[in-house]
Amino acid sequence: MASLTPPNILFFLPDQHRPDWLGFNSDLPVRTPNLDRLRASGVQFRNAFTPSPLCAPARACLASGLEYERCRVPSNRENYPVDLPTYCQRLRDAGYRVCGVGKFDLHKDLATPVAELDWHLDGSRSLEEWGFTEGIDNEGKIDGSSSYKAAGKPKGPYLHYLCEQGLADTYVREHEERQKYRDAYVTSLPEEAYCDNWVSENGLSFLHNFPTDQPWHLVVNFTGPHNPMDVTQRMHDAWKDVQFPMPVENEQEDYSVDDHQRNRRYYAAMIENIDRQVGRFLDAVEERGELERTLVVYASDHGEMLGDHNLWGKSTWYTPASGIPLIVAGPGMKKGVSNSALTSLHDLTATFLDYARTPPLPSMDARSLRPVLEGKTEQHREYVVSGLNGWRMLFDGRYKLVTRQDAPPLLYDLQEDPQETNDIASANPHVVNTLAAFRSLKTRSGCRVNAELRPDR
Repeated sequence: MASLTPPNILFFLPDQHRPDWLGFNSDLPVRTPNLDRLRASGVQFRNAFTPSPLCAPARACLASGLEYERCRVPSNRENYPVDLPTYCQRLRDAGYRVCGVGKFDLHKDLATPVAELDWHLDGSRSLEEWGFTEGIDNEGKIDGSSSYKAAGKPKGPYLHYLCEQGLADTYVREHEERQKYRDAYVTSLPEEAYCDNWVSENGLSFLHNFPTDQPWHLVVNFTGPHNPMDVTQRMHDAWKDVQFPMPVENEQEDYSVDDHQRNRRYYAAMIENIDRQVGRFLDAVEERGELERTLVVYASDHGEMLGDHNLWGKSTWYTPASGIPLIVAGPGMKKGVSNSALTSLHDLTATFLDYARTPPLPSMDARSLRPVLEGKTEQHREYVVSGLNGWRMLFDGRYKLVTRQDAPPLLYDLQEDPQETNDIASANPHVVNTLAAFRSLKTRSGCRVNAELRPDR
């Protein structure tokens, strides 16, 4: 008999974790034993994508359950609209204890002068209006050091903590010097002051104090593995002799082999450190006796190019940036399954609300993954879409179509060309036309017909 109490939700959301850098990917020497453990107890989605490969839009889509074209946050220059409902509000209204820690990125607003960026020193600035009952929203790596330098004082909880420890000036100085080391350096911060470790301590403190007679939702927004690739001495030492494959189609003459290897080692070290924190949370939930009735999710807002195609960061349609890791485990779900169903980050919105037995958000584009998770179907979407500014991407499981403003479309066959090195659009106009027609002909959730793929006006 199904439990009458909805499950707890433990949601790990790092910033900029690309989909292929996981320990169970045998082609890379990445170490993620706790994510391997999570995958063994649940479902890994191999074809998961972000609705937009940029922090604020991706997280707005997740909060609202809407696609990029409708989330009303087209870039990092806008805050999440206060009148746009969130899934956290729904959970709170349903009786959940709704908590979050880390880098939320829902009021990024880069149009604001950097000295005026503000998270409040306790990280509480907008938590209530977003639907949280408690939590700590902290600065990201770049916003934190930049706002501290511009304002001459901390504007958020992490730099406030570093100030109390006498470490803020050191942190900012190291951040300013990062380009000397190709955006990858060893920090002098002690382990407990390293941001993701500090975020975890905050989250674990909340978790330990959750009541046992109320369902809870905890999202842990790690600041890594976002650049700069800053690692502690311990993290550096654990990876100093590891060799990685070089980037795909990289012709950056100013990046040496040693530069690429250092960046990739430190990126892997940040992921391993996040994995270590995941293990701590899983152990804590197990100690509470709640692991069997907790929905556990690991995803990312978007990926990271790591030098592939001469690109760094995100904001592009290539799969290292637009793809995401996605692992889900919980009560009643299949175990040890690797699924090829097409999924999008904002499908988690519908999934959380489905398991919490709450009404969906208005005109939601998200689709619950529950039927796939419980083995009732192997399919989820006919295609996934992603976009940013003047380009849109559509992927049907084999072909990826990219439309761009004032430029011809691009088409990749990911079955034959998984690294997306060969544009076949001109040789396959029928495929281009078929995929382009998907957006104009298919009715989506909410009985809404979407517009054709097109850039923002």
